[in-house]
Amino acid sequence: MQVVIVGGGFAGYHAAQKLLRTLGDRAEIVVLNPTDYFLYLPLLPEVASGIVDPRHVAVSIPDTLRGVRLVLGTAESVDFDARTVTYTDPEDREGKLHYDRLVLAAGSVNKLLPIPGVAECAHGFRGLPEALYLRDHVTRQIELAAATDDQAERDARCTFVVVGAGYTGTEVAAQGPEFTAALARRHPELEGQPIRWMLLDIAERVLPELDPRLGATADRVLRGRGVEVRMKTSVDHADVEGVTLTTGDAVPTHTLVWCVGVRPDPLVSDLGLETVKGRLVVTPELNVPGRDDVFACGDAAAVPDLTRPGQTTPMTAQHAQRQGKLAGNNVAASLGVGRARRYRHHDLGFAVDLGSGQGAANPLHVPLAGLPARLVTRGYHLLSLPGNRLRTASDWALEKVGRRQTVQLGLVRSGAVPLDTASPELPRTR
Repeated sequence: MQVVIVGGGFAGYHAAQKLLRTLGDRAEIVVLNPTDYFLYLPLLPEVASGIVDPRHVAVSIPDTLRGVRLVLGTAESVDFDARTVTYTDPEDREGKLHYDRLVLAAGSVNKLLPIPGVAECAHGFRGLPEALYLRDHVTRQIELAAATDDQAERDARCTFVVVGAGYTGTEVAAQGPEFTAALARRHPELEGQPIRWMLLDIAERVLPELDPRLGATADRVLRGRGVEVRMKTSVDHADVEGVTLTTGDAVPTHTLVWCVGVRPDPLVSDLGLETVKGRLVVTPELNVPGRDDVFACGDAAAVPDLTRPGQTTPMTAQHAQRQGKLAGNNVAASLGVGRARRYRHHDLGFAVDLGSGQGAANPLHVPLAGLPARLVTRGYHLLSLPGNRLRTASDWALEKVGRRQTVQLGLVRSGAVPLDTASPELPRTR
């Protein structure tokens, strides 16, 4: 008996963990994933700003899921009649996996919009390569700004534009000013040089999908750090010289960070199954209709939200993690172990780390701001991390007593992290 899980993100990792605990050696559990780690996405902004070591947000699948077989590769297609998954491994060899039960947890990629120049000039923020690229890129812009005597070029290199005031974009914009200030302090040539951070969104407020009080707190902190928060504004077009906003304003810049949201992995659209807004239709038990041996969860699945009739659950890590656990439970139930349940989850609140002792959180819908919110946020992240907790906590402690790392690693170049990619987990090599 073999259970194949496509994807090792929040949904896939926790599905495998649940199956391992429930089925034990009664079935072989296989995780098909492009990397050998589970990426803890919420801490990527701290990787990009030099606070957290990138290795510490990458939790080894073989080490923490002992008994699970990891197959490195990217799923290309599924033959539901033959019960096989075709994949391509890191050396471009094709392979096939047979399954008795299949869990589709392929996750999501950067959301694209038909804005001229964005695909060529912007970079997303969905994977470790993109976070490492942004860290190097920002460092490089400050260093190049210090090396030039052309004030117009210096101003452009010291301007950083983040599009998308959701969870990720807000944290990137919040962490950015302190990081660039630390970089600039190394260069006396930049004394008195304005460093400009902008956060854009077509929404009416920051963090539009969360409690308005969280958005108000985040907005206040951002503006207090000098971030230009422009709501009801986005990019009209972009080129190598900068961006032109929907207001008509031209902003010379070399940095465009794209955090406008996510879309399901392209694999989903190629399966020939029914979808809603690009996500697989599933039952409340996470079954694909008409396929009792196939389950789907996380960002790839349009899971009915039983707490809000007629709607589907949002594409968040909180839902993906819990759906993964339920998928594992229900797969085991389909094999005669335990009882199948329906997905029902009320949001427990959200937490946003705004850096420098600031945060915005509403645990159990109790609004918090400032240091209490940040402590709650970091406590939540440590509890949610399935590994590397001590190393991550050490990074936070070292930030308080020493200087953050402000060097270019030079490992990821611009061409390796295109915005339009089906695999943000991997740098493009050709």
